[in-house]
Amino acid sequence: MMNAFDALFRPFDLGPLHLRGRIVMAPMTRWKSPDQFPGPDVAAYYRRRAENGVALIVTEGTTIDHPTSSYSVRVPAFHGAALDGWRRVVDGVHEAGSRIVPQIWHVGPMRHPSNDYPNRHLPNASPSGLFRPGGKQASAPLTRAEIKEIADSFARAAADARALGFDGVEIHGAHGYILDAFLWEGLNIREDEYGGDAVARTRFAVEVVSAVRAAVGADFPVILRVSQWKQQDYGARLAETPEMLKAIFQPIADAGVDMFHCSQRRYWEPEFPGSDMNLAGWMRRLLGKPTITVGSVGMAGPMSVTDVGERAEVSTDLAPLIARLEAGEFDLVAVGRSLLADPEWARKLREGRLDQLKPFTKEALDILY
Repeated sequence: MMNAFDALFRPFDLGPLHLRGRIVMAPMTRWKSPDQFPGPDVAAYYRRRAENGVALIVTEGTTIDHPTSSYSVRVPAFHGAALDGWRRVVDGVHEAGSRIVPQIWHVGPMRHPSNDYPNRHLPNASPSGLFRPGGKQASAPLTRAEIKEIADSFARAAADARALGFDGVEIHGAHGYILDAFLWEGLNIREDEYGGDAVARTRFAVEVVSAVRAAVGADFPVILRVSQWKQQDYGARLAETPEMLKAIFQPIADAGVDMFHCSQRRYWEPEFPGSDMNLAGWMRRLLGKPTITVGSVGMAGPMSVTDVGERAEVSTDLAPLIARLEAGEFDLVAVGRSLLADPEWARKLREGRLDQLKPFTKEALDILY
C-alpha cells in the first residue's frame, strides 16, 4: 500500500555514501557533554534516531582543536579524548543501519562572557574583531597566521572523522560562526586579501574547504552548512539575488563541497522574489550540487514562525515538502526539533502512526530523549 510519505524513504547516493532514505537528523547543540566528552547517553541518543529510520545523522556541532573554537565546556569537542566518545557514537549508529557525519565547528566571534567556555583568557576569533555589525571592536582582527591555524584545525578534524569511521563530514559555515563571519560584510571589514567584495570574502571559506578536501581525499563526502540569516541578525543576507548567491558559493563549491546543507528558519519561505523556491532549491539549481533543506519540518503553531517558544504542535501536512522533494528542488530533508522531541518521528511517519507523534515542548531541550 502506498504511503503519503514514501518519498522520504527512497534511497539516495552521494558518491560512496548510500542512504536508505531522505530524512536527515539536523545538528542541534545539546550541552550534554561534560568536559567536552560525548558520553554513553549521547551515543544512545543518536542511536535511537538511527534505530527508528533516520537515514543520515548530522551530529550537533563539535568543536575543532583550535583553542578558541568552543563556547562551552558542555559542548562536545572533536579532538583529544573526546574522539573515543565519538567512536562509540559512530559504532552505535552503524549497528542500527544508518549513516553519520560530524558537524565540525568553530564558533568564531560567538563566545559570550556568560558561558563557561574553555581558554577564557584568549580573545574571540573574528575577521575584524567584531561580534555584530557596527558594534564595538571586541578583539584584534585575526592575523594571516591565525587564519591558517584555524583552516589547518578544520583539516585535522576532518581527517579524524575519516579515521573514526564516519561516513563524511559537515563543515559549519552558517549562522554567524567563523566561516560565515568572513562571508558577511557586516563582520568582515578587512582591507587585505581576506576582505573586500562578496567574492573576495570567500577566500577563507575556500581555504578551509580546500584544506578539508586535501585531508580526506576525493572519495569522502564533504557537506557545507550555509545560511543567509545570522544569530546576530535574523534578517541578514549574504546575497540579494540569485546571481550574487552563485558568485559567492561557486568558488567554495569548486574547492571541494559535495553537498550544501541550506539552513532556513522555515523551509517553505521563498528565497528570492518571483519564485517559490527556497534556499536549498536555488543552491541546487545554481551550483549543480545536491542540497539538504531544513527549517521547522513537522511543526505547526507559533513555534514554527517565532523563536524558540514554549511549545509547537505537530504538523502532518508534509505534502508541500514532499512535492518539492519529488520535483527535485532539493535532495534530502533535515528535521530538527520534531526529531529532538520524538526519536520515533521517522518510523511513525512510515507506519502511519500520525496520532502518536509527539509535539515539541521547551522541556525537550533539557532531555536526551
